[in-house]
Amino acid sequence: MRSKLIIIAGFTALLTSSILYLVDYLIFRDSQQLLIQLVDNLSFIPISAFIVVVVLERLLARQEKLLILSKLNMVVGAFFSEVGNSLIHRLLNSYERNEEIAKSFSISSSWTRDRFKSAIASSASIASEPNGRVINFEDLKAFLTSKRQFLLALLENPNLMEHDKFSDLLWAIFHLTEELEARSSVADLSGPDLKHIEGDIGRLYGQLISQWLSHAEHLKDKYPYLFSLVVRMNPFLSQPSAIII
Repeated sequence: MRSKLIIIAGFTALLTSSILYLVDYLIFRDSQQLLIQLVDNLSFIPISAFIVVVVLERLLARQEKLLILSKLNMVVGAFFSEVGNSLIHRLLNSYERNEEIAKSFSISSSWTRDRFKSAIASSASIASEPNGRVINFEDLKAFLTSKRQFLLALLENPNLMEHDKFSDLLWAIFHLTEELEARSSVADLSGPDLKHIEGDIGRLYGQLISQWLSHAEHLKDKYPYLFSLVVRMNPFLSQPSAIII
């Protein structure tokens, strides 16, 4: 149907152009000038095609991608409200340097773009230090299992392909969930088993913090009033609260 419309539009444009050239000839009776105009117009077609096909198409594609990313940031915000913030808070105490980590990522309105960039870069360095023996795996398993349908709904978003890092984070969470669900009991894991789960948590936690910081930076730049709430509900605080004191 679409190709048929394109053919009709092309035929209509060609017919209209021919009629206008015919009208021009009938009025002015100057075939030489008409031929010069035709050659001039044909000479401009390659440049016109380049501008339309390459330049405008790229500008429109960029604008469309920015719109998609803007919508995806709403999805990311919903993820952290429903799952991410709680997961950050639950797993924080499994790190020996938890107080130092919490201090490093206690964002505020004074944070600059460079400060966010530095914090995002440093989030990867804490990925291999969780201590699984202080984690309540039964509680973690129950929490992640209860959020399965919500996370699946996020994965169904077709625009998610534009946000590779967030997609990778969701897959990391699904992997951890499946590892915990595959065990009939997670209350007393063996040494090697615990080490494996700790590795999964480490990879997940670094990605989780990085995405949380990126989302917070986006809100600070575009939606300061939403960023204010993120600061107050910072999952690295011992008792986050939306109440303004």
